[in-house]
Amino acid sequence: MKLFGNAHYISKSDLDSSWREMGYCAIDLETTGLELKTDEIISIGAVQIHEGRVNSAENYYQEVRPERIPSPSSILIHGIRAVDLENAPSLARVLPEFAERLRGRVVIAHAAWVESAFLQEHLERLNLDISKRLIDTAALARMSGAVEVNPVHEPSLEHLARSLKLPAYSPHHALGDAFTTAVVFLALATELERRKLEKGKSLLTLRELLKLSGKSARTQW
Repeated sequence: MKLFGNAHYISKSDLDSSWREMGYCAIDLETTGLELKTDEIISIGAVQIHEGRVNSAENYYQEVRPERIPSPSSILIHGIRAVDLENAPSLARVLPEFAERLRGRVVIAHAAWVESAFLQEHLERLNLDISKRLIDTAALARMSGAVEVNPVHEPSLEHLARSLKLPAYSPHHALGDAFTTAVVFLALATELERRKLEKGKSLLTLRELLKLSGKSARTQW
């Protein structure tokens, strides 16, 4: 497994390495809604990928105490009640530990704009910028043809997993969705590489995955 040393940058050699050589962390957030000004993170899940395999021994899950009580509509989605969060730590206490799991790794999320929007400002204060090394499994699914392109809605993670004949682990639970995101990523990257090799081309690189995901990687050269 290859981890890049700088928290902000991926080097040229990293970009041009086989995607399997890199270390990844699949993440998921459960929030009280999608409005950045009023909604909050209430749980975080993270799953590490080493050498193209999920490492369940390093799974991470943490509930987060919000400043406002979750609305009834949000509780219906994720099932986390205010009473469940009474003794949970604040986001300020959780983020340093969570951030350490992302350092040196490529970050994976499904419909990643949500994770990016809720986390980026907080992580930048911890000298961690994930925006240039973030792979979106929803984008990979569209690019691979695994789902029909819908200009209005992102493909559901649960639907995508089942279309790939994979289980959906505990939908709307941060750790369950992070785990599903990890196995979906591995399936999509493996399939994209298979197609490339069938055409007589070289192994799939991290650069190509970032490009397919619609992200540009900031480099050091």
